[in-house]
Amino acid sequence: MSQLFYDAAPNATRVSPEREADRHYPEKPEAVTLFGTCVVDLFFPEAGLDAIRLLEREGVRVHFPQEQSCCGQPAWTSGYRDEAKAVARAQLDILDQSGLPVVVPSGSCGGMFRHHYPALFADEPDTLKRVEALAERTFELTEFLLEVCRVQLADRGAPSKIALHTSCSARREMNTHLHARELLQQLEAVERVDHDHESECCGFGGTFSVRMPEVSGAMVKDKTRSLIDSGAVEMVTADGGCLMNINGSLEKQKESFRGRHLASFLWERTNGDNAGEVA
Repeated sequence: MSQLFYDAAPNATRVSPEREADRHYPEKPEAVTLFGTCVVDLFFPEAGLDAIRLLEREGVRVHFPQEQSCCGQPAWTSGYRDEAKAVARAQLDILDQSGLPVVVPSGSCGGMFRHHYPALFADEPDTLKRVEALAERTFELTEFLLEVCRVQLADRGAPSKIALHTSCSARREMNTHLHARELLQQLEAVERVDHDHESECCGFGGTFSVRMPEVSGAMVKDKTRSLIDSGAVEMVTADGGCLMNINGSLEKQKESFRGRHLASFLWERTNGDNAGEVA
């Protein structure tokens, strides 16, 4: 185990930070940069496109630098500080080119920018200033839609019952569950049901699921059982890693229940095309 965390101080990367003070939100900008995240880019590209559609519908131009890659979180949470710093520095250079607000369709990656980049570059004063500026202009997608765009959603879908899952870091670092709940509440024909494992980890945890597959598998099985037993017809989440893990477990269990990214769910419900079937 020591080899897996050879460069990590005790608990340094595994303790939730103190809850920050209420954030002061800016006026809606004319343009933003979308940081698509590596998981969305590779496994759920439609969610990234739907995030762009949601933003553009609110009158916001979206820039998508093709050179962007990973935020560096897998290396950081595994204790590989130097490797995480190299990846993070590359993203910082890319995102600083425009200086635009950064919208991220993932609370965990958004949390990496806002909360962990400052720790990663604490020993580089000049870089730290750039990192702090990036943190200030970084927003998780649902947060940006709700608090900056002040979006008012018109539900055009059939009645449906859904369950919400939020990743651990998204919940504790970015309050993503609160933003998502408020957006879902705007959808008149959507009923959000609570499930008894809503605040518990799905077992993904990035590289945790690789290092400890038995523990991870048991955790996601508890999560999937809770979702199925909730009475919902599907699950929505704003984090691609959790979505990949939960859907993978459901497929392995040969269950028909599935989840999808919240961006795609919101776009489908409010766009009017293929707006869902009665559930």
